[in-house]
Amino acid sequence: MRDETVAKTYAETLFALAERHEGLEVFGRGMDLVAELLDQDSSFRLFLETPRIAAEAKKGLIEKVFSPELPRQLVNFLLVTIDKRRQRLLRQVAQQFRALVDEREGRAHVEVTVARPLDSATLDLITRRLSVLIGATAVPHVRVRPEILGGVIVRSGDTIYDGSIRRRLDGMRRQLLKAELPHGSAG
Repeated sequence: MRDETVAKTYAETLFALAERHEGLEVFGRGMDLVAELLDQDSSFRLFLETPRIAAEAKKGLIEKVFSPELPRQLVNFLLVTIDKRRQRLLRQVAQQFRALVDEREGRAHVEVTVARPLDSATLDLITRRLSVLIGATAVPHVRVRPEILGGVIVRSGDTIYDGSIRRRLDGMRRQLLKAELPHGSAG
């Protein structure tokens, strides 16, 4: 099985656990904490992912670090990932879990690219319009790229809406290059 498929399967299992126990938000915060620690602490990540380190040592560390912070069922889930040698997928599991929660809650993450930083009123307007357009509560992730000159580029899943001034200018340039001037006319 590919890692992405395995991570999704684990996330679905975790989702079902969360629904039966403390809830999606509590488990989501817990998995965010795990993923953040793995991202920020390379020695912790290396310890968990190194095959030469005994599973019992890894499980002991998980218990010590996470038992005071996370629901028991979530800690048990983390221990199972070690038993099954899937702990290197925990960050992907966290991402897949968040995607499942977002889907349940009717949220869609949308990449918004603009030429200049947005003020809060403009961001609110864009968020409302995108929510209507995509039929879900838009969660915009704004990137500033001055090279688009102006306008906005929106990416939602596989769909891209390009309303940038750069795209419009490029289109006008292509049309001008295609246009032929009549022979003999003075320009």
